[in-house]
Amino acid sequence: MPEKNTQFDAIVIGSGISGGWAAKELCEKGLKTLVLERGRNVVHQKDYPTANFNPWDMPHRGKIPPPELAFNPIVSKCYAYREDTKHFFVNDKEHPYIQEKPFSWIRGYQVGGKSLLWARQTQRWSKYDFEAPLRDGFAVDWPIRYKDIDAWYSYVEKFAGISGNKDGLDILPDGEFLPAWEMNCVEKILQEKIMQAYPDRHVIQGRCAHLTEPTEEHLAQGRGQCMARKLCERGCPFGAYFSSNSSTIPAAEKTGNMVLKTNAVVESIIYDDQTKKATGVRVVDAITKQVIVYSAKIIFVNAACLNTNLILLNSRSNRFPNGMGNDNGLLGKYIAFHNYRGNISAQFNGPLDQYYYGRRPTQVMMPSFRNVLKQETDFLRGYMVHFSATRGRPRLDGVGAAFKDAITEPGDWSIYMMMQGETIPKETNHVSLSKNEQDPWGIPQLIVSVDYDENDEKLLQDFFNEGKAMLEKAGCTNINTWDSKQAPGLDIHEMGGVRMGKDPKTSLLNEFNQLHLCKNIFVTDGACMTSTGNQNPSLTFMALTARAADYAAEQVKLGLL
Repeated sequence: MPEKNTQFDAIVIGSGISGGWAAKELCEKGLKTLVLERGRNVVHQKDYPTANFNPWDMPHRGKIPPPELAFNPIVSKCYAYREDTKHFFVNDKEHPYIQEKPFSWIRGYQVGGKSLLWARQTQRWSKYDFEAPLRDGFAVDWPIRYKDIDAWYSYVEKFAGISGNKDGLDILPDGEFLPAWEMNCVEKILQEKIMQAYPDRHVIQGRCAHLTEPTEEHLAQGRGQCMARKLCERGCPFGAYFSSNSSTIPAAEKTGNMVLKTNAVVESIIYDDQTKKATGVRVVDAITKQVIVYSAKIIFVNAACLNTNLILLNSRSNRFPNGMGNDNGLLGKYIAFHNYRGNISAQFNGPLDQYYYGRRPTQVMMPSFRNVLKQETDFLRGYMVHFSATRGRPRLDGVGAAFKDAITEPGDWSIYMMMQGETIPKETNHVSLSKNEQDPWGIPQLIVSVDYDENDEKLLQDFFNEGKAMLEKAGCTNINTWDSKQAPGLDIHEMGGVRMGKDPKTSLLNEFNQLHLCKNIFVTDGACMTSTGNQNPSLTFMALTARAADYAAEQVKLGLL
């Protein structure tokens, strides 16, 4: 039976971090909004089946059996892929793509997307990040600056709930913070020693999307305080970390203006030559393979970076034979990501009479100190550092009561440090559509051609050199560095391909995330990013989405879209 309601004010493609925000904002502004999710429904609390499991409640105690790992060679590389979380990840065999160069594409197809799985680290960009491409001569100039998004950062931070300290750094601006998590005793020692040795390097507590002290606004959402269980990727029954499922999707639903369609795989966006606008989207039912068209005045494409590129590339018409808005041939190009290859471990002869409790959901961090205020090295941009100090069980041999008693005591202090490096968008890092291979829904498979370059290698080596020197200054011993050599994509921070810019000749989107050449299409997920910064990107996606949705809703009300 054909659907009766196929006409809406707005369509949002995707229900993850940015799609959830688009849905909330558009619905709260009175627009009848259709949210299309290609995966199944996941209802907050109800559909977190392993949320309260003990290890012995699972057949393999949380581990994935080797045959199953072999069946999922890509997704199984993800840190969060376990027996208790695997139901929130795609199956590699069922969702094929073509790796022209090695790329680990981690996906979660369900309501909420990867907002159920993200690492929840949230930092604002600074003015230096938005100015960097123009100053250093890469990518293109951002069409906005920090002042354009400052208030929108505050807006989304208050609703989402971000914990952190007011650190007073212009290189990493403060936000609207809930109380921060506390460093343990050894982390405080390292903080003091590193900052004494390097006055321009700032060791601060990580900022994360966890409700340490919920406000009335959070309690009204039905969310509660974080219990520091660190079982977040199972889905949080307390709603203590921000996800679309616990926060923005229920807010959109509460308005009565949202219609949510699951198992709805968007094949393409339809363009009308006469009106010079998009009229709607063509959707394939994931189960029945039936095709249906939905219409709307505006369309927000928030399918997550690479899928957003895929949809726009596949949205071909007489006007746009190479993909929606792609007159300049740049759609799908200048894909970038974060370099996570650098790791350092060390030991510290710390106080053995002190410990810590709980499972804090964030690490200590250091904002980038390379090339921030000016270009000063032989590589572009820099990297953020995350680290933590822990005490595990001692390595002992033995049996019996004495051994049992001994292993209840913590061992020595160990340090783990990692990098989160900015990569430079390049035209050669791109995605395209296969002419021969299709997915199970008849949509061309995505070809991914993305890799590291000399700049990434130099940045990695600098992290090894500087990280090791900092730990030595702090009194650490047995310092070891290693390169994970992981493929791009495993950082799960892919960005670009539909970048923002001032000039339609060199970019796809304007300052309000509208396609230059089709004004009623908006892109506010990772695909819109002109450069990557070295901060975790999700908070910026949220702020850009809220800003764009505010503008789009006003344009609709004025009859301009």
